[in-house]
Amino acid sequence: MMRSIVPSIASAFVLAFAASAAIAHPPTQAELQAQAKITEADAQATALAKVPTGTISSSELEREHHRLIWSFDITQPGTRNTTEIQVDAKTGKIVSTQIETPGKEAKEAVAESKEKTK
Repeated sequence: MMRSIVPSIASAFVLAFAASAAIAHPPTQAELQAQAKITEADAQATALAKVPTGTISSSELEREHHRLIWSFDITQPGTRNTTEIQVDAKTGKIVSTQIETPGKEAKEAVAESKEKTK
C-alpha cells in the first residue's frame, strides 16, 4: 500500500514545482514561438477572415487558459469598439471572438498594469 502512495506523492511534488517555476519565470517570446506551429502571418489571415473590413492594431503570442494563442485586436472603420480574436497557435483554429468597448479596454489595461507590478 505504501509503495503505491510514494510515486503519487512524488508526482504531485514534481507537478507543483513545475507550476511554481512557470509562474516565477514566465516563458519568453522566443520560447513561445518555438512552441507555435502556426505562424503569426497565418494566424492573422485567419483572424482577418473573420473581420474582413478590419485592421490589426496589435498582436501577441501568449499562453492563456493553458493554451498557446495568437491574440489580435482588430479595429474597424465606423466604430470605436475592438474585436479581439484569439487563434490557437498549434491548430490555427479560432478559439475566441470578443467585442471590446473602449471602457472595457481601459479596465483591462489597468488590470494588466497591476499584474505586471506584482
